[in-house]
Amino acid sequence: MKHTYSLSAALAATFSLTLAQSAAPPTIPTCGVNNLCGKDTPCCSQYGQCGVGAYCLGGCDPRYSYDLQSCVAAPVCKSSDYKLTSLDDVQQNNVYLGDSSNTNWVSSGTPVVYNNQAVLLTMAPDTVGTLLMSTHYVWYGQISATMTTSQGAGVVTAFILMSDVHDEIDFEFVGVDLEHAQSNYYFQGITDYDNEQNLTVSNTVSNTHTYMVDWQPDALTWYIDGKAMRTKNRNETWNATTQQYHYPQSPSRVQLSLWPAGLSKNGQGTIDWSGGLVDWSSPYMQNGYYYASVSEVKVNCYNPPSGFANNNGNKAYYYDSTFGTNDTVCTGNNNTVLASFFATGDNMKEDPNASASASAKTSAATASATPQTVPGIAGGGNAGNAGSTTDTSSGSSGSGNNPGTNGDTGSGSNQGGGNTQFSQGVTQGSSSSQAAPGTKVTTGSAIALVGFFVACLML
Repeated sequence: MKHTYSLSAALAATFSLTLAQSAAPPTIPTCGVNNLCGKDTPCCSQYGQCGVGAYCLGGCDPRYSYDLQSCVAAPVCKSSDYKLTSLDDVQQNNVYLGDSSNTNWVSSGTPVVYNNQAVLLTMAPDTVGTLLMSTHYVWYGQISATMTTSQGAGVVTAFILMSDVHDEIDFEFVGVDLEHAQSNYYFQGITDYDNEQNLTVSNTVSNTHTYMVDWQPDALTWYIDGKAMRTKNRNETWNATTQQYHYPQSPSRVQLSLWPAGLSKNGQGTIDWSGGLVDWSSPYMQNGYYYASVSEVKVNCYNPPSGFANNNGNKAYYYDSTFGTNDTVCTGNNNTVLASFFATGDNMKEDPNASASASAKTSAATASATPQTVPGIAGGGNAGNAGSTTDTSSGSSGSGNNPGTNGDTGSGSNQGGGNTQFSQGVTQGSSSSQAAPGTKVTTGSAIALVGFFVACLML
C-alpha cells in the first residue's frame, strides 16, 4: 500500500506546530470546518488564519471565510510563455495587492536571478525556502515548467497547481531520489493514499527537464519532456461515500517551490518521506543555500467545461457556493485589486492612507504589513521580505555546475521566513522513503485532521 500525504494537509500540520510554538500571536483568529472567520477579519487564508488584505487574495478559502464575497475574485487564465530570467515580473507577497496586469508572479522567500538565465528558488538555514505563485489562475489547460531540482535529505522541490479550495495537481521531487518525479492529485485536500505515482526520469538535478500537466475536465495527464507518463480519468475518481468525483476541478494557481520537509518539528511521516532531516551544512548548498532552478513556465488556457452556465464576464473567477465544485465556479468582471492591505473583498476600497501621495502610499502599504494583513508575517507563511538578489556566477543553470558559487550577491543570508511556513503542494510518501509501514498512515491521519481544519490540502 502506498502511503502519501496531501500537500495542504502536511504543511498545515507544520504550520499548526509552528503556531503552537508561539510563532504567531494568539490574537489572530483561526478558521476551518464549522469555524468561519468573523466580520472584522473575514478572509480565511490557506494557513487557517483570518485576516484582511493579502489574506483575501490568492489562497483565500471561500468555504471558511465570512461570506462568499470576502475572498477577492481571482484573475482568469492567461495563455503565455513566461521566461523566468529576471525578477521584473515578480512582486513580493507583502507588496502585491491583486493587480495581475502589472505582475505575473508573487514571491515568498528569496528568489534569486541566476546569470540572466533562470530564477533560483533558494532555501537558507532558518528559512522555509522560496515559493513563486502565479497571479493568474488556470481553470483547465496545459501548464509546463522547465526546471532542475534541489537535492539532499529533507529537501523537496515542487511544481504544482493549487486551488483556493485545495484541489491539487502535483509534480514533486524528493531530494534523495533524483530518478523519479512524484505525480499526485487531490480533491479539496482530502487525503487519499492511493493517488501518488512515481514517474521515471533521468537525474533531476544535473538534467533540465520540462514537466507538463494537461488538465481537462474529464482527464488529467502528466508529461515529462513531451512524453505522456500517466493519465487519470475523472470517471475513475468517483467516491461512493461522498457521492462526488474526487477530481481536481476548480481554478488554481501555478506554484513553484523549494521547502524543507525534513524539519524536526514536522511529523515523522513527513520527515521519513523526504529522506530525513535537512543537513544545513550539506555540500549541496552553495553560498549558504539549497537551490532549484526554473527557466520557463508555459500556460495554454482551455475553455470552461462543456455546459458552463455561470458566465457573467471574462475577467475573474469566483464561487456562488461554498461547495467549491466545478458547477459552482463563475466568471465575471469583478474587481481583483485591493486599495490597501486593510481592504477585503467585502470592502475593496478600504485604505487608511488614501490621502497620502502615491509614493508615500506605496511605502505605507508595505510598512503596514502585519500578521493580520499578510499571511506569514508570523507563523503562517513566508513573509517574502526579500527577493531582489542576483546571481552572476558563470556556471550553467541546470547543468549541475552549482549556480551561485562565483559571486552571488544574495550570499545565502537568512531572509524571508525564520520559523514561518508557506503552503504548497506536499504529496508525501515515496518508494524511496524506507519508512516503516503504518508510521505514515498514523501521521497522515493526524495531518489530515489539521488539514481539514485549515481548509482541507501549502508555504
